[in-house]
Amino acid sequence: MSIEVKAPVFPESIDEGTVMSWLKQPGESVETDEKLTEIETDKVVLEVAAQAGGVLERILKNEGDTVRSGEVIAVMGNGTGAVATAKKRQPEAAPAPASPVLPPPPKPEATLTTASPPIRDDSVPMPAGISPAGRKLIQEHGIDASAIDGSGRGGRITKEDVLSHLANCATGTQPKEVIQPPPTTAALPPQPSSPPKGDLRTDRRVPMSRIRAKIAQRLVDAQRNMAILTTFNEVDMQPVMDLRNKYKEEFEKKHGVKLGFMSFFVRASVEALTRYPTVNGSIDENDIVYHDYYDIGIAVSSPRGLLVPILRDADQRTFSDIEAEIRDLGKRAQNNQIGIDELQGGTFTISNGGVFGSLMSTPILNPPQSAILGMHAMNDRPVVENGNVVIRPMMYLALSYDHRIIDGREAVLFLVTIKEMLEDPARLLLRV
Repeated sequence: MSIEVKAPVFPESIDEGTVMSWLKQPGESVETDEKLTEIETDKVVLEVAAQAGGVLERILKNEGDTVRSGEVIAVMGNGTGAVATAKKRQPEAAPAPASPVLPPPPKPEATLTTASPPIRDDSVPMPAGISPAGRKLIQEHGIDASAIDGSGRGGRITKEDVLSHLANCATGTQPKEVIQPPPTTAALPPQPSSPPKGDLRTDRRVPMSRIRAKIAQRLVDAQRNMAILTTFNEVDMQPVMDLRNKYKEEFEKKHGVKLGFMSFFVRASVEALTRYPTVNGSIDENDIVYHDYYDIGIAVSSPRGLLVPILRDADQRTFSDIEAEIRDLGKRAQNNQIGIDELQGGTFTISNGGVFGSLMSTPILNPPQSAILGMHAMNDRPVVENGNVVIRPMMYLALSYDHRIIDGREAVLFLVTIKEMLEDPARLLLRV
């Protein structure tokens, strides 16, 4: 009995996706709920898992193919179907007759030529962890797959790995051991592999992922269609640091989550939004939509680009609720587990470039939102306090806003409100 493997049902805002690497190949057994492949959309990466155990018989959509919502991408069987039957009917190969041993031909000089492509050799041993495109190249060039280091998920050999191996062989260089850098607080998107060393000057063309293409489109649309202006201020983080250091152990013991800085910024932003509702609004054709709820987007880095999942009803969240959810969103973003519904909506966004060391920047709006708060690195700087020069942990804040509906006065006072809340955290409780 054959079982169709279908692409997930996409939301109305997503028309199609792209098949990523297959984790199983035809003839391999599959367990229930075992992941088969992933489909990249312009917002998130969706997993496709087996609905029942069996054997993967056919792959109908290869890596890089475009698929529609609910489209059949593969066929599975229960292990007794076409694949298993073909294996049973395959006769045992008779021993090949002995042939005289001939001396090896002389090795040709290593030159770059335009010789005809090598004959495909299906006898090359093939491990399972190879993409279809990479498998084809290995067979065509007669390469020993064990000599190639896979850079894909779980050590999977991709087409790019094979091409890099061929380039190294052509230039007489051998791949070197890669030393992994120490882990950072937030993962960066994957970077393209380094070019082969040698005298060759090469260009590498890598297709833009759907998520990256969507990000690029939205950023350009924002710059083209919105009157973006940015105002800056700085905040003394010493009061927040003192409060955090005083209660962090007790807070973690009671709530099971560490007390960070993001919960203070979220609560301060909500208070400022209640005072200046236009900053929490958006433009819909000729109307201004004032949102009476506070869904705060938290920009997080993922292996495939920047995502902005939504912290909904932030005005009703406690400090522990905010810290726990932000921690969960960041963890799931690294594992491509953010759902599409978690990216929908949002009335205001907070972006923390300080985790990467940014001193100051001008964040770009996330349409249709009208404002975004940019946090930056916290550094000790000399400041004047009561006529004396003292050292304080200072942070630059940036508020980018749509000048079509937000006046400069509102934007400046909004940012001043956040500054006042952070420099006197008791205001967050008293709402004064």
